[in-house]
Amino acid sequence: MNNSPSKLLYWAITCALAGFIFGFDLIVISGAEQKIQSLWGLSGLEHGLAMSAALWGTVVGAIFGGRPTDKYGRKKVLLWIGIFYFVSAIGSAFAPNITLFAISRFIGGIGIGVSTVAAPLFISEISPADRRGRLTGMFQFNIVLGLLVATISNAVILWIMSSDSETAWRWMLGIEAIPALIYSFMCFSLPESPRWLIDNGQRDEGTKILGQINPTFSEADLEAAVTEIEQAADLESGNPRVFWNPLKLALALAFLIAFFNQLSGINAILGYAPRILGMTGFAPSESLFNATLITLVNLIFTLVGLRLIDKLGRRSLLYIGSIGYIASLSICAWAFHNYKDPFADAADALALKADAPTIAADISKLPEKFTPQITVENLSEENVEAVAEASLTSAKKESGAGSTLVLICILGFIAAHAVGQGAVIWVFISEIFPAVARGFGQSLGSATHWVFAAILTFAFPLAMEAFTATQIFGFFSFMMILQLIWVKLMVPETKGVSLEDMQNNLGKQ
Repeated sequence: MNNSPSKLLYWAITCALAGFIFGFDLIVISGAEQKIQSLWGLSGLEHGLAMSAALWGTVVGAIFGGRPTDKYGRKKVLLWIGIFYFVSAIGSAFAPNITLFAISRFIGGIGIGVSTVAAPLFISEISPADRRGRLTGMFQFNIVLGLLVATISNAVILWIMSSDSETAWRWMLGIEAIPALIYSFMCFSLPESPRWLIDNGQRDEGTKILGQINPTFSEADLEAAVTEIEQAADLESGNPRVFWNPLKLALALAFLIAFFNQLSGINAILGYAPRILGMTGFAPSESLFNATLITLVNLIFTLVGLRLIDKLGRRSLLYIGSIGYIASLSICAWAFHNYKDPFADAADALALKADAPTIAADISKLPEKFTPQITVENLSEENVEAVAEASLTSAKKESGAGSTLVLICILGFIAAHAVGQGAVIWVFISEIFPAVARGFGQSLGSATHWVFAAILTFAFPLAMEAFTATQIFGFFSFMMILQLIWVKLMVPETKGVSLEDMQNNLGKQ
């Protein structure tokens, strides 16, 4: 690992592992949440607060993560992220009560929030301009990889410990400590960001690391690069206008890319995919397969996005993603409208099948539409399930093409997100801010992302009760039309532009 490209790749992979644990942590809880609720006898409110503890920690970490990143350096903060992940994993696995469990999850959430600030920022600052997109985008790839590995990990642990379900959930959460520990030890091998060192008076050390990143630079080239970084910092401190002009545009760009990222519906659709597909007739037994399929599509197309980001550019990928969003969401909205009645019949049949034990015990719980087929005389759990199965088979004959179309559209939506916003967001935010505000700017973009993620995740079930699926998907599609207009009118291309030149370019707009 003596040559610079290998060393640079190793540094980027190490930093991007924070994204892997981020993705792992977000999804691993899904395999444990039902057992946790029954173990501690939680009410709906208590369960919701416990499950959302990590998400609120993420918001806190994203809001306040920029300050220590700018003050103490990128490397120290990256190391602390690993420690937070490790403490969270161990604390969650051994928690004796719901209070300590929620606190442990909150600590892990802080690590996630800070990682979305520090990790993309560090990678962007150590990367040559022509490779910055691919290397910084590895953070997003590792998030998606973490989602997939967590899904598989939960399934494997559940299979191995099928006879000991009382402790299986603790293993699901505790196993995260292993990648957290590996990541933390790898962080010791990271250098500090050369730009942070130079901006903080450590010129010689910053120059040395900058030379390792750019081995083809002559001494004159290296000196010119260091001088450019110093001059950018001097301009910012000596002329507030030079600093403010690019900052105010960067703030707007960071806010809007995070805003549109969530208003595509990505977190809601990912989080509630089984429920959405269940509305079209997919049975709960098919949920694991569909969830794995969605995660695989996300992973594959994230790789495609990383392959293209330094070739086509950030703006081009946002165009492609926006068009894919609009097409998939619009067709999905149409499918829910066109197959409304058979979808409703299939959903009712699935609900009847799930409620068979309750109905067999109390026929007053039977939905009115099934009363001709089930009476007091023929009431039994087996008969209720048989009627439900027959009704579901009939409904699927009418809705089969529609439910398949909705699944295809959701997969298309995930692919569009992975190639577009998913590949671009963390790269783009890490590139556009002046040096003295880079941590603050990354924090703003990350906080915006997580605040809207929390709001959307909370509001989506309420929206499902108040509006039709056609209206909801139509709204998301409309927001992506607005995103397309925003990309056209406002978003600059950052491909191949040095961070210092980016500051100058934004200052002229």
